[in-house]
Amino acid sequence: MMQGRKPEITSGEHHIQLFCKEKAEQAMLYSYKHMFSGFAAMLNASQATVLAKNDPRKANADTKGVISVFESEILQLHTTRSWDFMGLTLDTSEGTPLQLTHGDDIIVGVFDSGILPESASFREEPGTTPIPKYWKGKCVSGEQFNPKKACNKKLIGAKYYLTGFERRYGKINKTKNPEYVSARDFLGHGTHTSSTAVGSRAKDANVFGFARGTARGGAPRARLAVYKVCWNRNFDGTCTEEDVLAAFDEALHDGVHVISASFGKVPPLRAFFASSSDIGSFHAMQLGVSVVFSAGNAGPDPSLVGNVNPWSICVAASTMDRSFPTKILLDDGTSFVGEGLIANRITGILARARSYFIGGICDTRNWINISVSGKILVCFSTDGRLSSEDAEFAARRANATALIFVQPLNRPIAVVSIIPVVRIDTIQGTKLHLLSNFTKVQILPSETVFKRSPAPVVSDFSSRGPSSISPDFLKPDISAPGINILAAWPPNIPPSIFPGDGRSVEWNFDSGTSMSCPHVSGVVALLKSAQPHWSPAAIRSALMTTADNTDINGDAIQVEASTKSSDPFDIGAGHINPVKAIDPGLVYDMKTRDYVLFLCNNGYSDEQIQAMVLCPVTTITRCPDQKVVEPDWNINYPSITVSNLKRTTTIRRTVRNVGRAKTAMYFVSTVSPNGVEVVVWPKILIFSPLKEEVTYYVTLKPLKVSRGRYDFGSITWCDGFHQVRSPLVVQVNTTGAVSSTNEVESAGHVF
Repeated sequence: MMQGRKPEITSGEHHIQLFCKEKAEQAMLYSYKHMFSGFAAMLNASQATVLAKNDPRKANADTKGVISVFESEILQLHTTRSWDFMGLTLDTSEGTPLQLTHGDDIIVGVFDSGILPESASFREEPGTTPIPKYWKGKCVSGEQFNPKKACNKKLIGAKYYLTGFERRYGKINKTKNPEYVSARDFLGHGTHTSSTAVGSRAKDANVFGFARGTARGGAPRARLAVYKVCWNRNFDGTCTEEDVLAAFDEALHDGVHVISASFGKVPPLRAFFASSSDIGSFHAMQLGVSVVFSAGNAGPDPSLVGNVNPWSICVAASTMDRSFPTKILLDDGTSFVGEGLIANRITGILARARSYFIGGICDTRNWINISVSGKILVCFSTDGRLSSEDAEFAARRANATALIFVQPLNRPIAVVSIIPVVRIDTIQGTKLHLLSNFTKVQILPSETVFKRSPAPVVSDFSSRGPSSISPDFLKPDISAPGINILAAWPPNIPPSIFPGDGRSVEWNFDSGTSMSCPHVSGVVALLKSAQPHWSPAAIRSALMTTADNTDINGDAIQVEASTKSSDPFDIGAGHINPVKAIDPGLVYDMKTRDYVLFLCNNGYSDEQIQAMVLCPVTTITRCPDQKVVEPDWNINYPSITVSNLKRTTTIRRTVRNVGRAKTAMYFVSTVSPNGVEVVVWPKILIFSPLKEEVTYYVTLKPLKVSRGRYDFGSITWCDGFHQVRSPLVVQVNTTGAVSSTNEVESAGHVF
């Protein structure tokens, strides 16, 4: 690796003549040549500047110039009851389950940390047909990865991309950062996400006896192609942009139908054509390939959502209706209930951390030469903003029998840990804290129960909107299960993050938007199988407009560690409902032209856009002649977001009837955001065999003087069977522009 230099990526045609041949060969990392033209190379600042000045507007007929030159950045990994919870059961009493009738020959490409090919999740389903002839990919041999043994008619492709990682960090050092120089998974993350997306049915899956049942992915009959782009670095998943872009280039050439990518970065976000994920997914969209990204784990603060481009799907994380209640019992019969994975009864004496030193912070540094052997330690998350992992390390160091970890209401979730842990809420924890240090307590074995807790609940860690780079598009798009997801796991990798954990499991719980992303990827594979001609935009629309906005009790979906209800910045259009998405009634479709308008509006030139689009050069892929192009909110997205409403504004949307009945009539209903009048015209949409698409208009009128506050509503079209719901997100911004309500109401229309 060249000191002081980081890889630079260019997404356009390059002029390799700028360097002598020998230096060019030394600098090159990748040449992207299958689906888009570009390269990754180690360049110094002056070389990058020369390339960047090669404006495509000044290029000749033989060279199109350079669209963008940008410094490669590091992306981080975002870390089976869920399918039953979403309505995809294996119950055959009402016919063959949806998961077993769809997905054949749909190929899902998973960009992650690799795969454990021996897992039961990746065995061929009964009746699996031969590999499709259009598949161009292959299984690449490598360390402990023999394609003849590893790959089959289920796992049909496995490749790895290490050039960018090693150029940045040096050759894999197996002493400091052990890894497999192959598609084999060292971290477990890629095996888990692949299993969640398309894992085959596997009986008796469990973690230490908990959550026992038949595990399977969203599309168990779909094919799997693995692209290892993330590598172990200090036991964390690190992915370089040049490796990611190389995977996009080859996966699209190989013939995948869906790409699942559980990685990203937090803001500040870069321009769309200065990001490997955005460039790769833009080309995927043009080829009809849906790309699903995780939203990130930077919540609950607003506007930290990543992967916000409008041509892919961005997924938030939420809970499901499975819980592991664990009872704490006192001698007088008093009991407390938390969450845990406790296999056997535990008896001990209560030990309050606050009784041992000032502040009581359960940090390992505070427990040197202090032992609570035979005792059950009580730690509060509110002591120094303590994490559960910190407290677990401390409890183990202090030789505690078990840990009771106290957290805010609605946050306690069972976790796999190195010592027995029960998480309880602050109200119960405070009562425990008032007991003496000599109180004898028992922790009873945990149960596995369903439908006792409100679900779904939006995860506290899930990254929130609004988008920091394109606030007139709602991101995240949708939510899916991402807490305590049971999926395949390499037996040689401990089930917890704690050093010294020598346990071995074949299945494991993991949490994060990394886990919610493959849930959506699996459902997209089912939709792609059921509706092979739908575009990625139509599939995204079907998911969003049919999403649930209430929990299993019919109440508004809550936010973890809070008493408030969720809003679209937490959960997007709602929680995914695969069964409804198969038959959405209407879809909001988008084609390359729609995204071209968006790019024009965001400062990209005709020449830059022409170099990115795959279709022939026509007016369809050119920016409008007028200087003022349509605002982003007029792009035909399934949600409507106006981040700066100053005056009465009219927005356009077009829907296509994809229902079984070609003649249909839909009626509108609206929920107005606070302080905004919403008028939809026409109020009835009539479809016929000769009129599959209809356009309607939404007029928003601000009724209040306000600045900097978002309010939420919705627009729903109903034909008596389908409910086609679009979130409506508006920020009224009239302070300073007008001085009275009358002036607000009299503001003119903008079309």
